[in-house]
Amino acid sequence: MLDLLKFLTHLAFAGTIFLCSVALTYVMTRFVRVMDMPNPRSSHSRPVPKSGGIAFVATFVIGSVIIYFAAEVARIDDRYFWGYVISAVLLAFVSFIDDVTQKTFLAKIFTQVLCVSVVLASGVIITRLAIPYWGEVSLGGLGYVLTFLWILGLTNAYNFMDGLDGLAAGVAVIAAGFLCAIALQQKSVFVYMSSYVLLAGAAGFLVFNFPPARIFMGDVGSAFLGFTFATLAVIGANLDLGHLSFYIVPMLLFHFIFDTVFTFSRRLLRGEKVYLPHRTHLYQLLNRLGYSHRAVSLFHYAVTVAQGLAAFVSIGLSAERRLFVFIPFLVFNIVYARWVLGRAKAMQLI
Repeated sequence: MLDLLKFLTHLAFAGTIFLCSVALTYVMTRFVRVMDMPNPRSSHSRPVPKSGGIAFVATFVIGSVIIYFAAEVARIDDRYFWGYVISAVLLAFVSFIDDVTQKTFLAKIFTQVLCVSVVLASGVIITRLAIPYWGEVSLGGLGYVLTFLWILGLTNAYNFMDGLDGLAAGVAVIAAGFLCAIALQQKSVFVYMSSYVLLAGAAGFLVFNFPPARIFMGDVGSAFLGFTFATLAVIGANLDLGHLSFYIVPMLLFHFIFDTVFTFSRRLLRGEKVYLPHRTHLYQLLNRLGYSHRAVSLFHYAVTVAQGLAAFVSIGLSAERRLFVFIPFLVFNIVYARWVLGRAKAMQLI
C-alpha cells in the first residue's frame, strides 16, 4: 500500500491530469469544428462537436511518458510498454481521421487489426486462463488468437456503446476507478498508475460530456478506451508485478460486452447487415422507450458500480471460481434484455 506522501503525490498527479483534460476539452468545444451532424440514426437533434476524446488521449500520452521516466517501480519492460502506448496512440490517430472523413467499417477494422497486431508483436499476450474445474490452463498458441479477439472485440464494443451523452465516458471513469483500487490492493503498480491516468483524463472530458453533452468523444475516444481497457487487462494478468486476474476488466465492463454480443447476435440471426449503423442496442432502445440520456447513463453507472464491487469480491476467490461471479450479472442482463425488447415490440420500435 502507499504511504501518505506517495498517496498525496499521486493525487496531485491525477489532479493535474484532470485539469489538463478539462482545459483541452474546453478548447475542443470552442475552437475545433469537427461536428457530429444529426441523422435518422442519431440520438441528438443538433450539431455537436465531436472528437473530444483527443483530450484524454493527450493526457494518456502525458501520463504514460511521466510514468516511464519518473516511476521506476511502475515500469514494465520497454517492448511491452511501447507496444501498448504506440498502438493505442496509433489507433486514436487513425480514429480521429475517421471522425473527420467517415471511413468505411472495413477501413476501421483494418486499422484496428493493425494496432492489435502491434500489441501482439510486442509480446502482450494472454498466456494462461483460470477455468472452473480445470484450474490455471496454459494457452500456448491459442493465447495469440484469444488476445487478438479480446482486444479487437472490446475496442468495437466500447465504440458501439458510445451513443448517448455521458454513457461511455462515465462508465470509463467508474471502471477505471475500480481497476485502479483493485490494482493498488494487488500491487499491480503499472495498471494502478495507468488506471488513474485514464480515470483523471476521462473525468475531465466528462465535465463537458455529461447530459446534456456539449461535446462527443468520437471514435478517437471510444475506440481508444476499449482498446486501452482490453490491453491493460492482458498486461495486468501477465506482465505486471501483481498479476491481476484477467477477468477483472471483463467483469467491470460486462454490461457493455453483453449489450454488444446480444445485439450483434440478434441482428445476425435476423439476417441484417451487421456492419451498418443502427439504433437497436439495448441502451438505444431504452432511450427510445422514453428514458432520457441522463437516466440511461445513470442506470449504466449503477450497474458498473455493482460490477466493480463484484470484481472486488472475485479477487478473494480461488482463480478457478472467479468466473462464477459473472452468473448473477448474466441473469440480470438476460432479464433486462427481455424486458427492453418486450417494451420495444409493444411500442413498435423494432
